[in-house]
Parts: sequence; structure tokens; C-alpha cells
Amino acid sequence: MSQTASRQAGRYIVGVDVGGTFTDLFVLDESNGSARIVKVPSTRGEEARGFMNGVQRVADSASAIATIVHGTTVGTNALLERKVARTGIITTRGFRDVLEMRRRDRPHTWGLRGAFKPVVPRDLRLEVDERVLADGSIHTPVDLDQVRQQARALLEAGCEAVCVFFINTYANPSNERAAVAAVRELWPNTHVTAASEVLPEIREFERCSTATLNAALQPVVGSYLERLEGDLRSQGFAGELLIVQSNGGVMSRQTACDVPVRTALSGPAAGVMACAAIGNAAGYPDVITGDMGGTSFDVSLVHKGEAALAAQTAIEFGMVVRSPMIQIETIGAGGGSIASVDASGMLQVGPESAGSIPGPACYGRGNRRPTVTDANVLLGRIAADRPLGGGLLAAMDADKARLAVQTHVATPLGLDVMAAAEAILTVANAKMAGAIRVVSIERGHDPRAFAYMPFGGGGALHVCAMMREVGVGTGIVPRYPGVTSALGCVMADMRHDAVQTLNKALPELDIADIRQRIADVSAACQQRLDSAGVAFVKVQEIIALDMLYAGQTHTVQVPLTLEQVSTDGIRAAFESVYRAAFGRVLDGIPVRVMNLRYARIGVRPKFDLRVLAPEAQATSGAPPTPVGTQQVFHNGQWWSAARYPRLDLPVGTEIHGPAIMEQPDTTVWLEPGFSATVDALGNLLVRRV
Repeated sequence: MSQTASRQAGRYIVGVDVGGTFTDLFVLDESNGSARIVKVPSTRGEEARGFMNGVQRVADSASAIATIVHGTTVGTNALLERKVARTGIITTRGFRDVLEMRRRDRPHTWGLRGAFKPVVPRDLRLEVDERVLADGSIHTPVDLDQVRQQARALLEAGCEAVCVFFINTYANPSNERAAVAAVRELWPNTHVTAASEVLPEIREFERCSTATLNAALQPVVGSYLERLEGDLRSQGFAGELLIVQSNGGVMSRQTACDVPVRTALSGPAAGVMACAAIGNAAGYPDVITGDMGGTSFDVSLVHKGEAALAAQTAIEFGMVVRSPMIQIETIGAGGGSIASVDASGMLQVGPESAGSIPGPACYGRGNRRPTVTDANVLLGRIAADRPLGGGLLAAMDADKARLAVQTHVATPLGLDVMAAAEAILTVANAKMAGAIRVVSIERGHDPRAFAYMPFGGGGALHVCAMMREVGVGTGIVPRYPGVTSALGCVMADMRHDAVQTLNKALPELDIADIRQRIADVSAACQQRLDSAGVAFVKVQEIIALDMLYAGQTHTVQVPLTLEQVSTDGIRAAFESVYRAAFGRVLDGIPVRVMNLRYARIGVRPKFDLRVLAPEAQATSGAPPTPVGTQQVFHNGQWWSAARYPRLDLPVGTEIHGPAIMEQPDTTVWLEPGFSATVDALGNLLVRRV
């Protein structure tokens, strides 16, 4: 559908992020530039139901919606819970165990015990005669009769999806292509994955793992998205349904069905992209983001307005996805993380979480162990008598929080209950600060040169603590922290990445071939953009080479322009990147080029972030009158904190701590010694006094 048609069909652009507790919607009304948020309870296992409940609150009819951009966790949850389709593998004889052997790593590096259960069991990993050598020459043509026989065997074993993975297909995929064509002729559905189509890149385990996970997810994610689109269409929706990728871009619904592995970890990615845009607009292109939800704390770094990308990630041990994705460090330190005292008498927080059901002890749903949220309630930072989530959760029981902290932390440690609650937050804050150091200091960045931007439901409660722990000078609390990921869905551009392995010494590169490869992948990615039926403000491309010195294992990514694609231009670009990363170049050692990487980005129209700001401007003189006070225990004593409705504060308002600022999607705790100012975009800029 064309962009023009979609605009005629509706006026709203809606970003939807499905979390474990809430489904968040950010709604932009293009007719008047206004924005609002919608929160509805999530329905775990039936994500489409929570999604549709939220859509019904956007407008009287889905026909009023022009575009829906959806960040889905269906794929990630299916992998973590192993609720994927029964999948088979057809592979080169002698290589059925690549998926299980991995990189000879183990769940616990120094442990003698550990278990790993591959997503495809050995009896469903079948072999055929074929062999392509590393230089691309065909040693043994594929036996297509064997391929058909093994495909039938997998069908008889109840497989719903199949992955065809042959060795060295990055160098020559002809054997694999012939086998895939034979399988697709007899397979009863479209769930046939060719490893060379998903990842035509050197490294056999990573290609096998990525392609196999893609095959296992196709029936799960595909059926979910098809059902979701059907429900939307039945309610009159005639616009575009776009899906967020883990690289921070979006793709069409059909592309997501074809390569669902690219949706893994897409929820946090959308939030990081929103933070990058907010930071740029606020004048802070360098920010560290911290997404604190119910279960985890996800940290990422944005440098010069660009989020860092990682070449691969592991969903969990042995479940590797090699696809460009926002570089995110995750630890178990969310609001629902459980605090306990271990056998050595040490206080631990996480990684076990109470989740949303039963939730923290203060929810009164049966959990009796203390969580980070219980500590915040007991200390007065969250008011127990005022409901969470804009009224979606009932008032909390502070007595249950007190009992949980007293029983499981205070008594075992011999502490006063309030000191024990502070100890829980101290440990949680230290873990979160450690994650911030991982993405900054350990990667060559000084966190003091960055602003810190918390989001998620719990991030703003810990903004001052993170600033103290890490030494950050400015904190930026977005206008709607609890729905930042949904905001990121609305703002994301459409992006498609491609990779091809070259594996040649730099002097051996055929420059004409490189330019032709770039032209070919550019056309393929542009076709993907065109198929979505979305109009773009402009189209950008990113060209890069993975390079290294001979004898090295790890590569550095070298960005290039098309004009730099020459032997001398590539060498100069490599030496510049290598020197920036390691402080020197290695003269006299040959340089190799491993992979060509390409990204094509369709830049979608952006809205002015100032529409999020309050209309009122602060007048000179006294600060606004608080709506009340709240007793907060901090640093060993009680404080009387002024309480403000955060969204009602005019632009230019300055608040001094101790203060509590409440809004439907989060609570901001401003410690003594800190101040917060409402900027022109409605953000809170937090600084030390």
C-alpha cells in the first residue's frame, strides 16, 4: 500500500511495545501534531489480545490508524522458553553436530558440569552427500535424491520447518540452492530456510545457529503476525503494519515472516533509538541509556548520535544470532528482581525475578520474597496508596513489602528493616552501575563525558543513584520514560542489512568485483524497501568492510564511502580505524578483508519532539506549588519530599530535591543535592546542585 493511501486511511501513527507486564502504545495524531500514551495489561502467551485491546483504545475504529509499528518479543520469548516449531536440519555429511559443538565453549567457563540442549535434537539433523571447498570449488555435487529422501524423513518425524545448511556456502551457494529448491517443491508450507540466504558469511557455527533459529521461529512469528494483521484488517485497518528489527530499524510484515530471527531483542533496540533521537534533539548526542523493566536492566551507549551495533549476540548460552543488532548489555536487576541472602551471608539481588505474576510482595498476589520494587515502596519512593500504571494495578500493600524485607533480608543480616531496604537498592544500583561501566569504560569511553538517560517503568527511580555511582554530570529523564520503546517504534527508519564474505588479502581484491557486489546488494535491499510500500524522506547507505591483520582472529569494521573503494582508499580507511581503536598500526604485516557489509536505510518522516513538551511556560519567581509531601527514607534518615505531577510542570520549571515527580508510566525520585529542570522538549534535565 502506498504512503498516500495510508494517509487517506487514517490519521494516527501508533508504536506498540509488548512488555511482560504492560503493552505500551505511543499515539501520534498527524492531523494536529498531538501525542498521547496508552497502557493496557499484557497477556503473556496471547500477545495479540493485549495488542488489540490497546489498539481499541486508540480510536473508535482501526480505520483511523495510518501506520502501526510493532516491537515484538514473541520471537525472543519463544527461544527463551523453547516454544518453537519442531524443526529439522539437512546438512553436509559429517557436519550434523556443528550446532551442538558450538565454539567448544561451556555454560560456566570454570565449571566441570553444564548442560546444553540444542534447539534441534540430533535425530532431526540429517546428512546428505555434497561438498563445497573453502575456495568455492565444488568437490562433490549435491545428491538431490538424498535431499528429497531426508526431507520426507523429517516430514514423517513431524517437522514443521526445515533448515538447509551446507558447509562453505558463503564461498559458493550453488549446491545449497539446488537442495533448497528440491525441498521447497515437496515441503507442504513455506517454512524452508536456506542458511546462505539468511547469513552468507564465513564461520560455520554462527551461520548454522542463525539459520536454524530462523527456521524454528518462522511458524511461530509468522502465524502470530499473520493473525495480528488479520485481526487488524477485520476492524477496518487499511494502513501499514511494520515490525521493529534488532538493528533498530523496521521492516515489513512479510520480511519479518521470512527472517523472524531479526526480531530477536527488538524491544530494547527501539528504546535505544528513541533515546538517541531525544538526546540529539536535547543537545546531548552522547548518552548512556538504561532501560529498567520488571526483570532486567538493559544498557546501551549512543556516541555522536549513533547507537553502537554488535555483529552478533546470544539469546542464551549456545543460541547465537549473527545479525546486526543494537549493542545492549543486560543484567538481572529489574523492579521484580528478588533479593536474598546466600549461604555465605552475602546479599544478592537477581537474576531471579518475581515477574508480573505473581509480582513483588507488595502486589499481594502470593509472592512473599522481597524485590527491588518492595524496597522502593518501603522506603517511600513509590507511594503504596497510589496505583501503578495509570490505574492498571491496584494500590500496593506496604505491610507485605515490609514483612518480606524483614523476613528474608533484615533478620538474616541483623539489620533494621529500613537499612535492609536501602541495602537492597545499594546492591541493585551497584550492579546497574557495573553494566554502565561495561558499555562505556571497557569499550574506551569515559562515562563522565556522557549524559545518562533512564527509561522503562523503574529507571527514573534510580537516576540520581546512577549519576552518583558512575560520575555522570547530567541525567535526562524523557517525557514518557515508561513508553520510550513504543516511542522508538514510531521514530524508527526502515533498514535492511546484507553481508558477503570475501576472505582475501587486500592486494588480491578485485575492486571492480567489490563495486559490483555493492551494486547488487544495494539493489536487493532497495527491493526490500520498495516492497513495504512506504514513502521515505531520503534513502541512505552504509558500506563497511570487516578487516584484520594476517594472523589475527578478530576484525575491525571499517566504514567506507563508494569513492573510497580502491586498494589505497581501503588501506587508508583501515589504518585510520585501527589506529583509533588500538593507538597504532602494525607496519609490515599483510592486511586481509573478511566481509563486505552493507545497509540501506529508508528514512521515514519524523515528527517534532517538541509536540511532547507541555504547552505552559514557567513564570519567573517561585517554583510551582507541590500537590503534597511524601516521607522518603534516604541515606539513613527520613526526608519530607515535595510531590509534583510531572506532566503538569511547565517548560523551564526547576525542582530541587528531595522531590517525587509522578506520572502514569513512572515515578521520578530526585535525591537531596540534585535539581531537575524541564527543558523545551519536556525532558527532565537532572544535575547535581
